[in-house]
Amino acid sequence: MPQNVPSFDELMEAAQHSAVHLEMRDQYAVGDEADDFNAWLDTGHRDLDPTSEYWSPWVDLISRAVARGVVVRRARVVSEPVTDYIRYEHAATVINVTAGEQVRWLPRPRAVDLMLPGTDLWIFDGTQVLFNHFTGVGEWADPPLELRSEPGIVKQCSDAFEAVWERAVPHEIYEIH
Repeated sequence: MPQNVPSFDELMEAAQHSAVHLEMRDQYAVGDEADDFNAWLDTGHRDLDPTSEYWSPWVDLISRAVARGVVVRRARVVSEPVTDYIRYEHAATVINVTAGEQVRWLPRPRAVDLMLPGTDLWIFDGTQVLFNHFTGVGEWADPPLELRSEPGIVKQCSDAFEAVWERAVPHEIYEIH
């Protein structure tokens, strides 16, 4: 693994054609998102203002990428009935869509015959895979990121993402169970 992994923002800013994200966990507990999740559990309220302090960095980053022609897709493989965390994510996915992402959901039983990577990932321009490593409770592992560019790894991950994407339900019609 390279010692100096570029930041996610640097990788997204460098993307020219595509950025795809495969999420496969039912629970995360990372950074300020953990605080926001706990607040949502307490109040049932999510910040849905794309210009808010919480969302604007993400919305701006993705909007800039989409404006320069990058297709940004996110696929989430989820267990049903979904966890509270997935309900929390679903409640704010409108922000991802507003920023320009295409989002789909795949119930885990429909993925049993797919060969999926062992961790979440981003693929940039079909040439680099950024693996996201988490602990068992959903916090960032050490190291949290691993960037790989070997053609065989990129192809395996790209094929896995496309298989999920093909089966997944568009956000606009996915119903939480």
